[in-house]
Amino acid sequence: MKIKNGFVVREIAGQHVVMALGDASKIFNGIIKLNDSARFIWDMLAKGSERDEIVAALATEYNGVDKTTLENDVDTLIDTLKGAGILE
Repeated sequence: MKIKNGFVVREIAGQHVVMALGDASKIFNGIIKLNDSARFIWDMLAKGSERDEIVAALATEYNGVDKTTLENDVDTLIDTLKGAGILE
């Protein structure tokens, strides 16, 4: 999986916000706010990381959080981004 070209994260008023630029704004004209863990997932998706790799990295970053919670968080964000047409 990978974030499509034209989608970026910007910090606005202290919040991480997904925005579409250029041609990408033709398919997505909203914004998605990301908390710190969602931003971590976004950055990994931007590099082309797959789900299981992201879950493993989150487990290291957020030591002590159970795997099911991490998997659910990754799946929720991936589903949201797919639904918005942001993932390839």
